[in-house]
Amino acid sequence: MENFSEMIARALKLPAHRVENTLKLLEGGATIPFISRYRKEATGGMDEVQIGEIQARNEKLRELAKRKETVLSTIEGQGKLTPELRARIDACWDATELEDIYLPYKPKRKTRAEMARQKGLEPLAALLLIQRENRLDARVHAFVKGEVKDEEEALKGARDIIAEQVSEDERARSLVRGCFARRGVIVSKVVKGKEADEAAQKYRDYFDFSEPLKRCSSHRLLALRRGEAEGILKVSITPEDDEECIRGLERRYVKGGNACSAQVAEAVADAYKRLLKPAIETEFSGTSKERADEEAIHVFAENLRQLLLAPPLGQKRVMGIDPGYRTGCKVVCLDAQGALLCNDTVYPHPPKSERQAAARKLTTLVEQYKVEAIAIGNGTASRETEQFVNALRFGREVQVFVVSEDGASVYSASKTAREEFPDYDVTVRGAVSIGRRLIDPLAELVKIDAKSIGVGQYQHDVDQTKLKAALDRTVESCVNLVGVNVNTASRHLLTYVSGLGPALAQNIVDYRTAHGPFRSRKELLDVPRMGAKAFEQCAGFLRIPNAGNPLDNSAVHPESYPIVEQMAKDLKCAVSDLIADKSLRERIRMEDYVTDEVGIPTLTDILHELEKPGRDPRKRLEAFCFDPNVHTLDDLCEGMELPGIVTNITNFGCFVDIGIKEKGLVHVSQLADHFVSDPTTVVSIHQQVRVRVLSVDRERKRIQLTMKEK
Repeated sequence: MENFSEMIARALKLPAHRVENTLKLLEGGATIPFISRYRKEATGGMDEVQIGEIQARNEKLRELAKRKETVLSTIEGQGKLTPELRARIDACWDATELEDIYLPYKPKRKTRAEMARQKGLEPLAALLLIQRENRLDARVHAFVKGEVKDEEEALKGARDIIAEQVSEDERARSLVRGCFARRGVIVSKVVKGKEADEAAQKYRDYFDFSEPLKRCSSHRLLALRRGEAEGILKVSITPEDDEECIRGLERRYVKGGNACSAQVAEAVADAYKRLLKPAIETEFSGTSKERADEEAIHVFAENLRQLLLAPPLGQKRVMGIDPGYRTGCKVVCLDAQGALLCNDTVYPHPPKSERQAAARKLTTLVEQYKVEAIAIGNGTASRETEQFVNALRFGREVQVFVVSEDGASVYSASKTAREEFPDYDVTVRGAVSIGRRLIDPLAELVKIDAKSIGVGQYQHDVDQTKLKAALDRTVESCVNLVGVNVNTASRHLLTYVSGLGPALAQNIVDYRTAHGPFRSRKELLDVPRMGAKAFEQCAGFLRIPNAGNPLDNSAVHPESYPIVEQMAKDLKCAVSDLIADKSLRERIRMEDYVTDEVGIPTLTDILHELEKPGRDPRKRLEAFCFDPNVHTLDDLCEGMELPGIVTNITNFGCFVDIGIKEKGLVHVSQLADHFVSDPTTVVSIHQQVRVRVLSVDRERKRIQLTMKEK
């Protein structure tokens, strides 16, 4: 681990002892949120991104170490492991270089070169490579025997051996790799006969496409690979000039101008076209896809973070409406904790158009259940339902919000929803999800597969294992940033709390059901299987409102309670007084409480938390209205200015909901009057923006928008 910490520290330009401390904490079972929040002295105040990068690099180095063991064992088994080769492998920490070293020793299927060797042609290949023989015909004749029928077959076999040797030579692979890196071009062509297919039209821009690989953006590369996977495009990566690669190889291997040199030149060209080029193309295809995956996953994770941290309405009584035409609008009323109180269906829209009956029903429900806000799903009939509801006159103040319903259908048909509402159908569950998203987006969205929430691009095309890991880390980070009320949180929300997981989360819910609400954090230790380590990891992120100790509803960790109690004692007051009275807190000298274990970073965090214990870091929710004159694509015209909500961000721009079925695209070049390299620096998920219509492609149902000033 020490060597790894030094390598990681060099790569990330971090102090080696800080990296080593972080790795020790991770090895000891500490989670990233816990380390970032409560072990700042050990890490030097690293954030979750830095700690996650240390963890990822450590895992890669461990995998590489295991691979090196396999390589050494295989070569040693062949009796070819020299001290020099062992030393070189031991010193190698680059996966590509390691595979290049290993390639000549790697067990292979029966190749053309291997068959030539079995025919006794290896000495002829060695003779050709020396390139000093001036009477080649006479020397070749000696190899025409056994399975070798003539001189041409002998030379062909020798060339196959040379071609394989060239293809396995590290220097040759490095040379070709350099050509691909400098001058590689990604090319796509439409598969013959697919041009007119309706499914192929979304790839029309790539029917005859080429671009330098190093300039190909991640979203474009993933689109090309998706088109290839669907059998519509044929995609390849190739150097701009194959002859440049071949000439480079010839300069390395062709040493003269005699007949032997001509044979070597022919073997080199064959090595490039048949072996090296396909191998390096596969390598670049993999690495470029990996980079595109990483970028797409990063964008998706950042979008998810913004969505999960969207402003909550808070604990208020809410009516959730899942709009519809023929099947009607599904209506539910929820209490302030999101529990279902009633459900119904109204039909204010065609074909039934029972507007008066629907109006009476909704006003009655609002009054009966003292509804404070209404959440309307943003799917089919959303705009019409919003206008209908806004026109009603309630006997109380009621705010109306349009809520994203992406993933609600996935939730409503899930095992989770069936467990929560076994006696209700999917329509009721969907309306409940819409209402709860208004109360607390984070608590509701953790129940849904993140890929179904609608804030990703090409999420089904990227590495699914890496995607899941990144999204799980993002959810965990958000849940722990906000904190969780242990007495109201669902099992699904508790699962993401640092140190818990599904089993302990369920045990907490079961204990709460059997014994009533938790009265203190200390009581968590009575939960079955809640050991000291799990308690250490989770306690600071769990909140207990109205607990006897006010610190139990704060982010102050129980391990730091004695510090706060000492502060209060020194000021001759209670902890509650310390929280309530700013003047008391201003009298605290942090230096007086520094110890070997507790430094200024932790003490600073404690004082910040005492100012506003248990505060929610999310922003306040703001009401929003779409343009009442825009309902369909046909209502749009160029130059029109509209209010909108950012629903998705990609590395090429953002998508904006302007109140119709189709989302508009603000290209990255249209986000601001200045140059924008990263859209997330300008916009965020659920941000309210004003846009202007640049163009409307009604045939392809595409809307181009701008956020630039006129």
